[in-house]
Amino acid sequence: MKKLTVTLAALFLMVALAACGQKPAASPSPAATAAPAATATPAAAKEVTLKVGASSVPHAEILNSIKEKVKAQGVKLEVIEFNDYVQPNVQVFEKQLDANFFQHQPYLDQFNTDKKQNLVKVSGVHIEPFGAYSQKVKSAAELKEGATVAIPNDPSNAGRALALMEKNGLIKLKDGVGIKGTVKDIVENSKKLDIKELDPAMLPRTIGEFDLALINTNYALQANLMPTKDALFIEDKNSPYVNILVSRPDNKDSEAMQKLAKELNSADVKKFIEDKYKGAIVPAF
Repeated sequence: MKKLTVTLAALFLMVALAACGQKPAASPSPAATAAPAATATPAAAKEVTLKVGASSVPHAEILNSIKEKVKAQGVKLEVIEFNDYVQPNVQVFEKQLDANFFQHQPYLDQFNTDKKQNLVKVSGVHIEPFGAYSQKVKSAAELKEGATVAIPNDPSNAGRALALMEKNGLIKLKDGVGIKGTVKDIVENSKKLDIKELDPAMLPRTIGEFDLALINTNYALQANLMPTKDALFIEDKNSPYVNILVSRPDNKDSEAMQKLAKELNSADVKKFIEDKYKGAIVPAF
């Protein structure tokens, strides 16, 4: 009996020891049961807005023709139209606008000098041959003594108008003044032409008040004058007055600005200019 008791005790001790040696099954860790982390996706590229000041015709028309093209590249183009040659530059300099498109390099150079600004060219786009128009005569030869002639009053375009008049035999300027000439530089005026300087935007509206008016092409087009058909005489296509996209030094090389500049020099814009303006405006690229 004593032997049986010892045997049973030993058996119970072995069972207890075996139970103590077993480990409970490991429960799944939170990391193992968590759903797989979602793959991170890059944030959508932020659309950049460019505010560009422009003359209504042709500059705003050209810009509007490429709005969808630049939008597809992440650039929202806002075109603000102006009817003067001062505010578009002032507002770019004061950072109310990002860029403007209305002027040529000689005008910009003079403006920077006069206003102590530092605006810069981004790219050249087109040439607008400058022309002379009249509702009273059909040729420059018909101008009578004392005839009135209107020209733009800003220095760069006044010099341009006088140089064109000289080229067509109406006046003679001092040697060497070229496109920087003023009415004070006229040394010969055989017909005693009475030359008046007006705001460029006023010239098409007052053309009937003068015998001859020399008008920037953008304003001529707004007045439904077709330079290749209506001008008595006009600059040739070798004009140095390329109209340019202008900005500030701090943003002229920005990605958005360069995308705009590239589209303004694209084959689509070249075709748009040629088809719409039929020689009145000439691509410069």
